[in-house]
Amino acid sequence: MQISFILVEPSTPENVGASARAIKTMGFNNLLLVSPCNHLSNPARWLAHGSEEVLENARVFSSLREAITGFDFIIGTTAKYRSVKYDYHPVHQLPELIKSKGGTINNIAILFGREESGLRNEELKLCDLVTTIPMKTTFPSLNLSQAVMLYAWELSKIGMNTFAVPPVRDEKSFRLLHQKVEILLKRTGFDENSAIYPRFLERISILEEGDIHLIHSLCNKLLEEKK
Repeated sequence: MQISFILVEPSTPENVGASARAIKTMGFNNLLLVSPCNHLSNPARWLAHGSEEVLENARVFSSLREAITGFDFIIGTTAKYRSVKYDYHPVHQLPELIKSKGGTINNIAILFGREESGLRNEELKLCDLVTTIPMKTTFPSLNLSQAVMLYAWELSKIGMNTFAVPPVRDEKSFRLLHQKVEILLKRTGFDENSAIYPRFLERISILEEGDIHLIHSLCNKLLEEKK
């Protein structure tokens, strides 16, 4: 099971360098960047200190949709509550929540937004979960690299880079269940732009492995009946 950290349009090289150092110290190596600043500049390298290979091996994308292609489970981060309805999961719950998925997920992406404005609502809609760092005060907010450090530290508790998961068949995966539920929602008349449509998808994201397998069976039955 692999975890990757995705920074969306980071504007400060120092933040990218410090983020690389943060994930490296917690045992992770996968850094993805969406339309970043010059992440190989000297300021970025100075802050990376000892983690330059994370910067050099970082994959760069022109769009978020391109960056998240191939991930089984996508976790968004936010520092503020949005007008759009979400369940906000505190970061310390993530290790147990991820472990509860068992072998249904293998590639996980953690998304971090821009320093000034974070992730946009349409970007959060691409995520399976929305998470946050509970804070005592609303200001000053955490720096981007500080937030990355806290997430990396929490996730390192479960040793994700060495966490052995037996291979599973594709039909048991979380991502395929997500696709099946979307098909059934559309077939039963739920509007993709309605408020309830994304809520269905959001709620299945917290299912544990046994429940995922159970809902797979139900979806398979319903899809067969619709043929």
